[in-house]
Parts: sequence; C-alpha cells; structure tokens
Amino acid sequence: MISLVQLEYILAVDTYRHFATAAEKCFVTQPTLSMQLRKLEEQLGVKIFDRTKQPVVPTEAGKLIIEQARNIIRERDRLESIVEEVKGTIAGKLRIGVIPSLAPYLVPLFIGKLTKKYPLLELEIKELVTEDIVDQLKSDKLDAGILVTPLHEGGIKEKPLFYEGIKAYVNPDHELSKKEVITIEDLSSPNIWVLSQGHCFRHQVLNLCAMKQKNDSQLPFKYESGSLETLKRLVVKEGGFTLLPELAVNDINPNEKEFIRNFGEVNPLREVSLVVVRNFAKERLISLLEANIKSHIPEYMLDKERGQIVEWK
Repeated sequence: MISLVQLEYILAVDTYRHFATAAEKCFVTQPTLSMQLRKLEEQLGVKIFDRTKQPVVPTEAGKLIIEQARNIIRERDRLESIVEEVKGTIAGKLRIGVIPSLAPYLVPLFIGKLTKKYPLLELEIKELVTEDIVDQLKSDKLDAGILVTPLHEGGIKEKPLFYEGIKAYVNPDHELSKKEVITIEDLSSPNIWVLSQGHCFRHQVLNLCAMKQKNDSQLPFKYESGSLETLKRLVVKEGGFTLLPELAVNDINPNEKEFIRNFGEVNPLREVSLVVVRNFAKERLISLLEANIKSHIPEYMLDKERGQIVEWK
C-alpha cells in the first residue's frame, strides 16, 4: 500500500532534485528515503526518477505521479485544517511569498498584531519576485503569495485585497516638480529611474509610460535597482524622477512630501491580491490572513472604482 510518507518523500526529491538534501529536509537518512522510493517504484512498476542525471529529474510517468501526489498531500492538509476548524483552534504553519515592492510597506502593517492575536499560528514570509512566488506555489513550497494581479496564470486563484495608487517621486530641480499634478504624457521624459528586470512594478511603470527600452536617458548613469528605497535616493542625489506605489509613499517622512506628485485625469492603480493554487488546502488560515490584511489597509484603498488598473503582464 502506498503511504503518505512515501508521497512526501517523492515530493521532497522533486523539490530539491537531490536525494541527500531531500532526506535532510524530511529528517531521515538518505538510505531510508532511497529505500522507500525504490519500494514505491516496485509497487507501481514504474521509475519515478531518472537517477542517471544530475540533478535527478522525474521520468514522464514520474511527472504524472508527482502531480497526483501533490493533490493527495493537499487534501491531507485540508483534512487537518477541517479538524482544527472544528476544534476552534487557529494553529498551523502558513508560508507566504511577498513581492519586494510590497513587503517593506505592507508586512509591518499586519504581521505583529496577527501573530500576537494567534500565538499558535506560525508565519513564514519570504520576499520573492512574482515569477518565483508562482513557481513555489505550484510546487507547494508556498501556501500563498501577495503580489500584483491579474496574472493570467492557469491554476492560480486570485483574491483581490486592495488597489494601490501609483505616484511620481520627483527631484525638486526636475521640470515635473513645477506641476501640481502630472499627466501620463509627462512620463515620456527619459529621466526616469526604474526597478530591475523581474519586478512587476517595473513592467507596470513601462506600460504606464508606453515606453520601450531606449538608450536616450539623460540621467548621469544607467542603474537598475531591486529596491524602491534605492530609486528614491537616486532621485534625491542624482535628479530625475521615479514612480512609487502608494504604500511606499504613505511611508515617507514629512520632509519628502514635496517630492510627491499625483496624476490628474487618470488615477493609475495596481491591484494587490492574495493568490493561491486552485486546490489549496489551508483555506481557513488564508481567509484569516485576507481579512487581517484588509483591516489594516486604509478603507479608500479597498475601492476598485477610484482609478484605472495598470496591468503588468
């Protein structure tokens, strides 16, 4: 009979593509893990992994078995979640991925109060770009992601949380600082600092500006950063301007308020959502997280109709 432990072992090997690492993560010796996998392969009459390759890879039959194993383990987790709900207990582990342009400004709003209110809830938060969050959701390394949607991604369920405005952060010597409000057309200036490749906010900025990558920048040097805080400092020290999401603007000190410019006719927004795989197991904990985040966001940011969503994909 196939055991849940055996299924967890094959999922670990698929995740880490290395028997020794998989065994370490499962808290067993490598011979124990290897023996159980051989036993399972003998029971099924197929090879699940091609051991002649390094790192090991699933066979074609193995891919189908691994996919089904993930579904079975998710259902096992769902059963455990139902039991906890019946008991009225808020407990368990929730692994969450958050994109870098959100994490520094959003996570501190809710994390402390949530963990104090539910001391048996173990939160593990990773700061990752969107592509990595989606990959880790599909491989069950994460339970949920907090990122910008829509993703247009099969197998992913999106639960919108709030709608974050996009603001300009302008050096006082830049021509845009002379305007009380700015327009989308104003963004055609080449003097804009942007995030590096892989960040969804970069793509939103480029879509909003209707820009293509050019080499006509009038900035003193080319620099792409993974940090909004770095971009702000470049604007202050080197000139030009950048765009910031609303939570990052709400977090600035009063002395920086003069750097902020709002859009006039169009209020560009980014949709921030809690995303999970479609057959996710920890439904109760996810719903708890969703409600807690929304309770710590300014009420006006829950309104989708206050502006126009800028897609990034």
